[in-house]
Amino acid sequence: MIAFPVLKKRVDLAYGRNGLTVEVPDCAQVVLPRPVAGVAGEAAAIDAALSAPIESPPLAELAAGKRQVVVTHSDITRATPNDRILPVLLRALEAAGVARGDITLLNALGTHRRQTAAELRQMLGADVVERYRCEQHDAWDDAALVAAGTTSRGNAVRLNRAVMEADLVIFTGFIEPHFFAGFSGGPKGALPALAGSESVLTNHGYAMIGDPRATWGITGGNPIWEEMREAAALIEPLFLLNVTLNAAGRITGVFAGDVVAAHRRGCGFVRKSAMAAVDKPFDAVVTTNSGYPLDQNLYQTVKGMQAARGIVRAGGAIVLAAECVDGLPGHGRYAELLARAGSPDAVLEMLRQPGFSAQDQWQVQIQAQIQRHADVYVYSDGLSDQEIRAALLTPTRDIEATLEELRPERLCVLPQGPLTIAYLTS
Repeated sequence: MIAFPVLKKRVDLAYGRNGLTVEVPDCAQVVLPRPVAGVAGEAAAIDAALSAPIESPPLAELAAGKRQVVVTHSDITRATPNDRILPVLLRALEAAGVARGDITLLNALGTHRRQTAAELRQMLGADVVERYRCEQHDAWDDAALVAAGTTSRGNAVRLNRAVMEADLVIFTGFIEPHFFAGFSGGPKGALPALAGSESVLTNHGYAMIGDPRATWGITGGNPIWEEMREAAALIEPLFLLNVTLNAAGRITGVFAGDVVAAHRRGCGFVRKSAMAAVDKPFDAVVTTNSGYPLDQNLYQTVKGMQAARGIVRAGGAIVLAAECVDGLPGHGRYAELLARAGSPDAVLEMLRQPGFSAQDQWQVQIQAQIQRHADVYVYSDGLSDQEIRAALLTPTRDIEATLEELRPERLCVLPQGPLTIAYLTS
């Protein structure tokens, strides 16, 4: 390793709501998403996509005569602009003759926590919450789940009862690279978003997560995504409304229609801006989890670690900046599983035991795999050093000082974290 040069540059990291600025060597490679302008008129772009969808009849035709319409939306850990998408969609449904009382908005939580009333108003807008029926999926409520079918892998799938009994289901969401499903959006709106907890566990099981095709940017041939696609096919009729976003949160594209075909088109659009090739591994990578709302808890920030893992050399270092306002527990059994195991190697040994199954095992598995490849340092105002160490990670209170100690010859910075997926050309 060589000493840092004197010349430095300031880089703005996506961190919480307000961001974080750090100084790094002038020679550090900064990788950002390619800039994409927002559409000129978001509401008009959504209306146009609903009227001329991809491999599907127009929404007005599908909605005509329907009496039970369920519109799903993503939860507060996602950056989907629900408050800008849903009003346009709801107006289109009512214009097609669907009565307001026949529409249910369903928070597609998967195994995430329920949102408070205040959070729902923040996510959806007060007007939408006051005028429409708003419900939240519960992956553990047997009464709210029905057997929907079995996948080609022999896994039984239970899905939300209201969805399976609806005359029309509309998935909304946004498309970005995903660390084991390839891309978010599309059929992921069924599994895990609307599934029973046991269906989530089998889809996110040890062998599935460990498959090399279960990674950023891969859908076809990815066993996790393929099973998600099979689960979505159990819902009929189903219509997709997904958007893409730039770093400022503006809508850059609208992809509506058939759940697979429209999603495929959107993934291609995202791939052009979010995937970035680098020629060789780095000694250290500074990354984020894209700021709020994605860095609310440590569980979610494994995505940011994984974004860096693909371009850091074996034995190198990952420095993650994530605010984590929800603290360490933040999600299900993540903290408990890490504490029970005590080390990355012990995590993987625990998970590979026959019959082992626990919520959030997929997240600790990926974290352990990352840590076997590189050291992980965490900078967070929402976590104490003790909490970071309890998650088997190394705390840092000064990113610049940590980089001075590491003295990497090759350094990369991913200011937007998993919104940019850098990959090795080799």
